[in-house]
Parts: sequence; structure tokens; C-alpha cells
Amino acid sequence: MAGQGSVGNVIAALASFFIPGLGQLLQGRLLFALFLFVATTLLWFFWLGWITHLWAIIDAALFKGEG
Repeated sequence: MAGQGSVGNVIAALASFFIPGLGQLLQGRLLFALFLFVATTLLWFFWLGWITHLWAIIDAALFKGEG
């Protein structure tokens, strides 16, 4: 898998911009994607969802893969 700045990571970051965790799901990280989606959804009720939403975007963009 390509590293930071690859087209796949840019697409994953854009996906996470619209739906938190979707980029991680596209990268094959199911449990982390589910965690980010649930955490962001719950935190938006307290106006803190932007924290995990940004985390999801940045994490998808900087993901280097295994190996």
C-alpha cells in the first residue's frame, strides 16, 4: 500500500471529511472506522465531534499501511 500523499490516502481523507471513519473503512481498518464513526456521532451531541472528525481526516491522510 502506498504511503502518505498517495491518491488512495487523499480519497480516504476526502471520504472521512464527509463521513468520519469512511476513509479508514476504505483502507481496510474496520474496527477503527467503527470507533471513529460512533465516537464522532456521540461527541457531536456535545459540540465536540469536530475533534474526532478532524482526527479521522488526518489519520486517513497520514496512514502508511503495513510493511
